Amino acid sequence: MDVYTAIRSRYSVRRYADRPVEEEKLQRILEAARLAPSARNGQEWRFVVVRDADTRRALMDAAKGQAFVAEAPVVIAACTEHGGRVMTCGQPAHVVDLAIAVDHLTLAAVAEGLGTCWVGRFDEAKAKAALGVPTDGANVITLLPLGYAADQPPQSKVRLPLNAIVKYERWAR
Repeated sequence: MDVYTAIRSRYSVRRYADRPVEEEKLQRILEAARLAPSARNGQEWRFVVVRDADTRRALMDAAKGQAFVAEAPVVIAACTEHGGRVMTCGQPAHVVDLAIAVDHLTLAAVAEGLGTCWVGRFDEAKAKAALGVPTDGANVITLLPLGYAADQPPQSKVRLPLNAIVKYERWAR
């Protein structure tokens, strides 16, 4: 599958089949995240791969009861371990870098025939406790359920046209 097909095919999966994720596929997906670029090659991302049902249920609880978090056979907690470096532009490097790595991961999952969903609605303290993530110098940025989709992709994605989101040379109205 080429990258453009993966981009067009990707959607937020919220129902997962009761089918395990093959180890080879999981490793290829994690490798895609590992290869992502990062500011100053800091590679401050860390991924906690969760298959244990009890831990997935604890993450579901941290995610305000979103059942699909526990339903997925794998949950990847996308975390950062950082020194608080801020890029010259004012943005925290670890969050930007992790977003790039997670995007690599989600597109690789599509290429492997799997689905994901970026989950940002969760209590970080509860997620840290469930995963044993240190309370200082590390963050859980997103939870990513991963598995075979049990739902159907949406018929179409509503996206703004390019001329509504792209500006050339200056931000002119």
